[in-house]
Amino acid sequence: MSLPANPTFDNLTPEMVAKTIDHALLKPEMTVDEVLAGCQLCAKYNTASVCVKPCDVKLAADALRGTTVDVGTVIGFPHGNTPSSVKTFEALQAIEDGAVELDMVLNIGHLKSGRHDEIRDEIRSLTSAAKAKMPEVVIKVIFECSLLTDEEKVVACKLTEEAGADYVKTSTGFSTGGATIPDLKLMRANTTKGKTFVKASGGVRTLDYLIECLQAGADRIGASATDQIIDDMRARKAAAQQ
Repeated sequence: MSLPANPTFDNLTPEMVAKTIDHALLKPEMTVDEVLAGCQLCAKYNTASVCVKPCDVKLAADALRGTTVDVGTVIGFPHGNTPSSVKTFEALQAIEDGAVELDMVLNIGHLKSGRHDEIRDEIRSLTSAAKAKMPEVVIKVIFECSLLTDEEKVVACKLTEEAGADYVKTSTGFSTGGATIPDLKLMRANTTKGKTFVKASGGVRTLDYLIECLQAGADRIGASATDQIIDDMRARKAAAQQ
């Protein structure tokens, strides 16, 4: 479902908003029952995807079979510190378990150390292996923008695009900050629109901020307040029609 060129409350629908959301079920203390309830919520609202921990991919894939909700997971989460070979193995295992979207954390410390070739090679290696196994798999690269300078964010955008990944993503939601409008504008300005997409994640808890993120260049939104966001839009749309 494509979005308007300039998304606003007036030209968006609840269905459009739902299809921008990757519903996050990543808290370490989440029980199996809570994960299943989250999958049911995704099916009810018809979100773009559910993003679960790697251990829950099979569970989510079974729960959402027959729906149009994709199953995603995280790789090298939350700090990006596992070796490249381990990230690639984790990605291939996730695909085997039923994931079709993979959000990988780049090696933040090595990016800040200027080891750019290493970062590009890691993203390229994982992306190539994952797409060889499943050509339609979507690869998103998490930067953790709150820990980076603007110059480092621009470099990360360029490396991600050169490596062939599909998305650049602001944050894990588990560090010192989340998605900001300046970061989204910077990421959009330093990637090729239509080739590399932008995901806002971390702190997107309201409909108004979700729309701000879309206007700043985000194509996808990571959120856990999915039901509140969509219910708010439905209520406001209904009120506007009275």
